[in-house]
Amino acid sequence: MKTVVMRELVIGEGMPKICVPVVGRTLDGILAQVEALRDVSFDVMEWRADFYELVEDLDAVRVVLGEIRTVIPEKPLIFTFRSETEGGERMLCVEHYVALLKMVMASGYVDAVDVELFKGDAEVAELVTEAKKHDVKVVMSSHDFEKTPGEDEIVARLCKMQELGADLPKIAVMPHNAADVLTLLLATNRMVTEFADRPVITMSMAGLGLVSRLTGEVFGSALTFASVGEVSAPGQIEVETLRQVLDVLHSNK
Repeated sequence: MKTVVMRELVIGEGMPKICVPVVGRTLDGILAQVEALRDVSFDVMEWRADFYELVEDLDAVRVVLGEIRTVIPEKPLIFTFRSETEGGERMLCVEHYVALLKMVMASGYVDAVDVELFKGDAEVAELVTEAKKHDVKVVMSSHDFEKTPGEDEIVARLCKMQELGADLPKIAVMPHNAADVLTLLLATNRMVTEFADRPVITMSMAGLGLVSRLTGEVFGSALTFASVGEVSAPGQIEVETLRQVLDVLHSNK
């Protein structure tokens, strides 16, 4: 399986890498969160721009990206606009969504963008082509905040992302019982052992699914999300705690 490299970070080998989301609603709030990351042990930063109050203003978004880069220039940065239908804060029409991501890709500030699988095959293909033009990685995602689909469906979505050109296929699902968490873990293991030729990112959300955020090195998820203060999704834990658990699992593998 090939790895994905962002700056000096290699995703898809060794311990799962830790991504910390930034979820401020104003420029000052965003920069305060980024400043707080200076002394934190993490691997990747994600700006969840759907939280930003001026996200529909492309110039304002570009300014924020530049400011983030000024504070922490060395870490890989993922840009994400999470649509309300997939658990995010707001909606954009698909035309504006595409325009936003294209501007971000061309800005030179980001290492990867999140592209939602269900935005439409034509739109996804257009964004993948644009990302390659600017040497920006694509995290292609699907989020289900209501339920956990069956194992075959989870694998099928990840395979479709791979076929559409995702560098990092990603799926997050909501469990209602322990069996749902096992479904996600089994699907992850099946994907990486039978179909994947690149790293994948999977998680079962909420407290019930926490184990999936900790055991990526066992089951095959290459990136996990942790919080520093405000969380961006249910089930995230503090980055220091997550790092300790990942270290223990890695050293005893």
